[in-house]
Amino acid sequence: MSYLTPPESEEAVITPRRGGTEAPVAPRTLMTFTRPDYFEVCRLAQAKGQARTFADCPVREGCWQGEAITLAGPVLGAPFAVMVLEKLLALGARIVIALGWCGSLRPEVTIGELVLPERAYSEEGTSAHYPGADLEPRPDLRLFQSLNEQLLQSAATFHTGQVWTTDAIYRETKYKVETYGARGMLAVEMEMSALFNVAQYRGAALAGLLVVSDELFNLKWRHGARQEVFQQSRRLAAAVALDALASFQTVATA
Repeated sequence: MSYLTPPESEEAVITPRRGGTEAPVAPRTLMTFTRPDYFEVCRLAQAKGQARTFADCPVREGCWQGEAITLAGPVLGAPFAVMVLEKLLALGARIVIALGWCGSLRPEVTIGELVLPERAYSEEGTSAHYPGADLEPRPDLRLFQSLNEQLLQSAATFHTGQVWTTDAIYRETKYKVETYGARGMLAVEMEMSALFNVAQYRGAALAGLLVVSDELFNLKWRHGARQEVFQQSRRLAAAVALDALASFQTVATA
């Protein structure tokens, strides 16, 4: 049995919306995939007050370079990340950076380096349910460029290219690691293609930034999340993401 494909105009039974007593969020929003990154961006942006939650995902308000920024996380995996993104968009988020970790598929991409996804290959199950979803969706170009500019000004070693998004963390097989690495895909992660597709569908600007936490290209798992080089890069990536959000111009100048 294959998926039903309804008309693009077909209305969903459950839609994301702002409740009558719910406060809006800041248009600039940073979503994190891991708890350590969420705590780090809350610390950097001096988040105040008790977090509210959407589907058990903590959300707080912070400030960076004079700009209000909403901080949300952790949102691990495409379905959960999209559930939270949809709610944030309904509450007023318009410019979103997703910050997370990834596994390297290529030997030139090593633990502690950063990956700036310019497109993602979708092997997750969420995107297909959105009209107009692309198998290889891309981030918002202007927000991607804002991240790229901030990375160039930082001390980070980073790579720009395609990532592979999968829901099945324990089915990252040797064949797929070899094949996708040979096709030039830099890393594997669990959220980006879905977030790109949903943001495009909802008319929001979204881009992502990933830190290499482990290596798969030798077909053996080399885990590096406890290495100091990774911890330093993770903290740097959080600051870069905040810089890119704060400096992003919502209206293009002539």
